[in-house]
Amino acid sequence: MKWVLIGVAGLYLFGSFKRPLLLAGVVVELFYLAWRGMDLGRLPLVGPHDTLVFFSTSIGVMGVPFLYSKTLGESSRFTFGVGLCAGIFTLLSLPFPSFNMPMPPILRTYWFELHVALAFFAYALFGIGAILGVLFLAKNERPLLDLQYRAALVGYSFFSASMVSGGIWGYYAWGTYWLWTPKELWTSILWLFYSFWLHLRLKGNQWDKWVAWGGIFGFAVALFTYLGVSILMKSSHSF
Repeated sequence: MKWVLIGVAGLYLFGSFKRPLLLAGVVVELFYLAWRGMDLGRLPLVGPHDTLVFFSTSIGVMGVPFLYSKTLGESSRFTFGVGLCAGIFTLLSLPFPSFNMPMPPILRTYWFELHVALAFFAYALFGIGAILGVLFLAKNERPLLDLQYRAALVGYSFFSASMVSGGIWGYYAWGTYWLWTPKELWTSILWLFYSFWLHLRLKGNQWDKWVAWGGIFGFAVALFTYLGVSILMKSSHSF
Protein backbone atom coordinates (compact mmCIF):
# COMPACT_ATOMS: atom_id res chain seq x y z
CA MET A 1 0.00 0.00 0.00
CA LYS A 2 3.01 2.31 -0.06
CA TRP A 3 2.01 3.35 -3.58
CA VAL A 4 -0.82 5.26 -1.89
CA LEU A 5 1.75 7.29 0.05
CA ILE A 6 3.70 7.97 -3.15
CA GLY A 7 0.51 9.43 -4.60
CA VAL A 8 -0.07 11.46 -1.44
CA ALA A 9 3.48 12.83 -1.60
CA GLY A 10 2.87 13.80 -5.23
CA LEU A 11 -0.29 15.71 -4.29
CA TYR A 12 1.55 17.48 -1.49
CA LEU A 13 4.72 18.36 -3.39
CA PHE A 14 3.42 19.09 -6.89
CA GLY A 15 -0.19 20.06 -6.35
CA SER A 16 -0.19 21.95 -3.11
CA PHE A 17 -0.11 25.39 -4.71
CA LYS A 18 -3.78 24.57 -5.28
CA ARG A 19 -5.86 24.21 -2.13
CA PRO A 20 -8.13 21.40 -3.46
CA LEU A 21 -5.12 19.20 -4.26
CA LEU A 22 -3.63 19.74 -0.82
CA LEU A 23 -6.98 18.82 0.75
CA ALA A 24 -7.12 15.73 -1.46
CA GLY A 25 -3.69 14.68 -0.17
CA VAL A 26 -4.85 15.10 3.43
CA VAL A 27 -8.01 13.04 2.82
CA VAL A 28 -6.15 10.19 1.09
CA GLU A 29 -3.52 10.07 3.84
CA LEU A 30 -6.27 10.00 6.48
CA PHE A 31 -7.81 7.02 4.69
CA TYR A 32 -4.40 5.33 4.66
CA LEU A 33 -4.07 5.84 8.42
CA ALA A 34 -7.61 4.56 8.97
CA TRP A 35 -6.85 1.45 6.88
CA ARG A 36 -3.65 0.84 8.86
CA GLY A 37 -5.52 1.34 12.12
CA MET A 38 -8.30 -1.11 11.22
CA ASP A 39 -5.75 -3.66 10.02
CA LEU A 40 -3.76 -3.38 13.27
CA GLY A 41 -6.68 -2.89 15.63
CA ARG A 42 -4.99 0.17 17.14
CA LEU A 43 -3.64 3.59 16.23
CA PRO A 44 -0.56 3.22 13.99
CA LEU A 45 1.94 4.94 16.26
CA VAL A 46 4.83 2.49 16.59
CA GLY A 47 7.98 2.55 14.45
CA PRO A 48 9.41 5.21 12.10
CA HIS A 49 7.08 4.40 9.18
CA ASP A 50 3.84 4.86 11.06
CA THR A 51 5.00 7.82 13.14
CA LEU A 52 6.29 9.68 10.09
CA VAL A 53 2.98 9.10 8.29
CA PHE A 54 1.06 10.21 11.37
CA PHE A 55 3.26 13.31 11.62
CA SER A 56 2.75 14.14 7.95
CA THR A 57 -1.01 13.72 8.29
CA SER A 58 -1.04 15.88 11.41
CA ILE A 59 0.69 18.69 9.51
CA GLY A 60 -1.93 18.51 6.78
CA VAL A 61 -4.89 18.32 9.17
CA MET A 62 -3.64 21.09 11.45
CA GLY A 63 -2.93 23.27 8.43
CA VAL A 64 -6.50 23.07 7.09
CA PRO A 65 -8.07 25.67 9.48
CA PHE A 66 -5.34 28.17 8.53
CA LEU A 67 -6.16 27.74 4.82
CA TYR A 68 -9.44 29.54 5.51
CA SER A 69 -7.96 32.34 7.59
CA LYS A 70 -8.80 35.86 6.43
CA THR A 71 -5.18 36.82 7.07
CA LEU A 72 -3.84 34.29 4.59
CA GLY A 73 -6.71 34.49 2.10
CA GLU A 74 -5.77 32.50 -1.00
CA SER A 75 -2.04 32.48 -0.17
CA SER A 76 -0.40 29.83 -2.34
CA ARG A 77 2.85 30.27 -0.42
CA PHE A 78 1.33 29.02 2.81
CA THR A 79 -0.46 26.19 1.01
CA PHE A 80 2.79 25.14 -0.63
CA GLY A 81 4.67 25.41 2.67
CA VAL A 82 2.24 23.02 4.36
CA GLY A 83 2.31 20.67 1.37
CA LEU A 84 6.10 20.71 1.17
CA CYS A 85 6.48 19.98 4.86
CA ALA A 86 3.88 17.19 4.84
CA GLY A 87 5.24 15.74 1.58
CA ILE A 88 8.81 15.52 2.87
CA PHE A 89 7.77 13.48 5.90
CA THR A 90 5.55 11.26 3.76
CA LEU A 91 8.55 10.48 1.55
CA LEU A 92 10.76 9.87 4.58
CA SER A 93 8.35 7.17 5.76
CA LEU A 94 8.68 5.10 2.56
CA PRO A 95 12.07 3.39 3.16
CA PHE A 96 11.01 2.09 6.58
CA PRO A 97 9.09 -1.17 7.02
CA SER A 98 5.71 -0.95 8.70
CA PHE A 99 5.42 -2.43 12.20
CA ASN A 100 2.64 -5.03 11.92
CA MET A 101 3.28 -7.09 15.05
CA PRO A 102 1.09 -6.87 18.17
CA MET A 103 1.83 -4.01 20.52
CA PRO A 104 4.26 -4.80 23.34
CA PRO A 105 2.39 -4.98 26.68
CA ILE A 106 4.13 -1.82 27.88
CA LEU A 107 2.49 0.16 25.05
CA ARG A 108 -0.94 -1.43 25.30
CA THR A 109 -2.66 1.47 27.00
CA TYR A 110 -4.74 4.45 25.90
CA TRP A 111 -2.35 6.72 27.79
CA PHE A 112 0.43 5.81 25.37
CA GLU A 113 -1.73 6.51 22.31
CA LEU A 114 -2.96 9.79 23.78
CA HIS A 115 0.59 10.82 24.69
CA VAL A 116 2.00 10.18 21.21
CA ALA A 117 -0.96 11.58 19.24
CA LEU A 118 -0.97 14.84 21.22
CA ALA A 119 2.80 15.18 20.78
CA PHE A 120 2.50 14.91 16.99
CA PHE A 121 -0.38 17.39 16.90
CA ALA A 122 1.91 19.79 18.78
CA TYR A 123 4.88 19.15 16.47
CA ALA A 124 2.62 19.80 13.48
CA LEU A 125 1.43 23.13 14.86
CA PHE A 126 5.01 24.13 15.67
CA GLY A 127 5.79 23.37 12.02
CA ILE A 128 2.91 25.53 10.83
CA GLY A 129 4.18 28.29 13.12
CA ALA A 130 7.58 28.00 11.45
CA ILE A 131 5.99 28.36 7.99
CA LEU A 132 4.13 31.46 9.15
CA GLY A 133 7.38 32.82 10.58
CA VAL A 134 9.07 32.43 7.19
CA LEU A 135 6.15 34.22 5.51
CA PHE A 136 6.38 37.08 8.03
CA LEU A 137 10.10 37.51 7.38
CA ALA A 138 9.38 37.60 3.65
CA LYS A 139 6.36 39.92 3.72
CA ASN A 140 6.67 41.77 7.06
CA GLU A 141 2.91 41.63 7.70
CA ARG A 142 2.19 41.54 11.42
CA PRO A 143 -1.07 39.51 11.18
CA LEU A 144 1.13 36.61 10.05
CA LEU A 145 2.99 36.84 13.35
CA ASP A 146 -0.32 36.79 15.21
CA LEU A 147 -1.25 33.60 13.39
CA GLN A 148 2.16 32.12 14.21
CA TYR A 149 1.56 32.88 17.87
CA ARG A 150 -1.87 31.22 17.84
CA ALA A 151 -0.52 28.11 16.14
CA ALA A 152 2.31 27.81 18.65
CA LEU A 153 0.02 28.50 21.62
CA VAL A 154 -2.37 25.69 20.64
CA GLY A 155 0.62 23.45 19.93
CA TYR A 156 2.05 24.29 23.35
CA SER A 157 -1.26 23.31 24.95
CA PHE A 158 -1.26 19.97 23.12
CA PHE A 159 2.36 19.40 24.09
CA SER A 160 1.69 20.15 27.75
CA ALA A 161 -1.19 17.65 27.72
CA SER A 162 1.11 15.15 26.00
CA MET A 163 3.66 15.49 28.80
CA VAL A 164 0.98 14.89 31.44
CA SER A 165 -0.41 11.80 29.68
CA GLY A 166 3.15 10.58 29.08
CA GLY A 167 3.87 10.84 32.80
CA ILE A 168 0.76 8.79 33.59
CA TRP A 169 1.76 6.18 30.99
CA GLY A 170 5.28 6.09 32.45
CA TYR A 171 3.89 5.49 35.92
CA TYR A 172 1.81 2.52 34.74
CA ALA A 173 4.66 1.17 32.58
CA TRP A 174 7.69 1.64 34.85
CA GLY A 175 6.30 2.73 38.19
CA THR A 176 7.64 6.28 37.90
CA TYR A 177 6.58 9.50 36.17
CA TRP A 178 10.14 10.38 35.11
CA LEU A 179 13.16 8.32 34.01
CA TRP A 180 15.72 10.98 33.00
CA THR A 181 16.05 9.52 29.49
CA PRO A 182 17.38 11.70 26.63
CA LYS A 183 13.88 11.90 25.14
CA GLU A 184 12.38 13.16 28.37
CA LEU A 185 15.16 15.71 28.81
CA TRP A 186 14.72 17.07 25.28
CA THR A 187 10.96 17.10 25.75
CA SER A 188 11.51 19.35 28.77
CA ILE A 189 13.90 21.55 26.77
CA LEU A 190 11.28 21.94 24.03
CA TRP A 191 8.55 22.77 26.54
CA LEU A 192 10.74 25.33 28.30
CA PHE A 193 11.77 26.86 24.97
CA TYR A 194 8.15 27.49 23.93
CA SER A 195 7.28 28.68 27.46
CA PHE A 196 9.94 31.37 27.03
CA TRP A 197 9.08 32.08 23.37
CA LEU A 198 5.38 32.64 24.06
CA HIS A 199 6.32 35.35 26.57
CA LEU A 200 8.86 36.98 24.25
CA ARG A 201 6.01 38.47 22.22
CA LEU A 202 5.05 40.63 25.22
CA LYS A 203 8.25 42.67 24.81
CA GLY A 204 6.79 44.69 21.93
CA ASN A 205 6.90 45.10 18.16
CA GLN A 206 10.66 45.70 18.09
CA TRP A 207 11.08 42.00 18.85
CA ASP A 208 8.92 40.82 15.94
CA LYS A 209 11.77 39.41 13.86
CA TRP A 210 13.21 37.62 16.88
CA VAL A 211 9.80 36.10 17.52
CA ALA A 212 9.53 34.92 13.91
CA TRP A 213 13.02 33.38 13.98
CA GLY A 214 12.28 31.85 17.38
CA GLY A 215 9.25 30.03 15.95
CA ILE A 216 11.41 28.64 13.14
CA PHE A 217 14.14 27.55 15.56
CA GLY A 218 11.53 26.00 17.86
CA PHE A 219 10.39 23.69 15.08
CA ALA A 220 14.02 22.63 14.59
CA VAL A 221 14.17 21.75 18.29
CA ALA A 222 10.90 19.81 17.92
CA LEU A 223 12.33 17.82 15.00
CA PHE A 224 15.44 16.98 16.99
CA THR A 225 13.28 15.93 19.94
CA TYR A 226 11.29 13.64 17.64
CA LEU A 227 13.86 12.32 15.15
CA GLY A 228 17.31 13.31 16.40
CA VAL A 229 16.97 11.80 19.85
CA SER A 230 15.39 8.61 18.47
CA ILE A 231 18.18 8.11 15.93
CA LEU A 232 21.24 9.34 17.83
CA MET A 233 20.53 8.45 21.47
CA LYS A 234 19.46 5.31 23.30
CA SER A 235 16.17 5.81 25.05
CA SER A 236 12.96 4.05 26.00
CA HIS A 237 11.42 6.26 23.27
CA SER A 238 13.80 5.17 20.49
CA PHE A 239 12.51 3.55 17.33
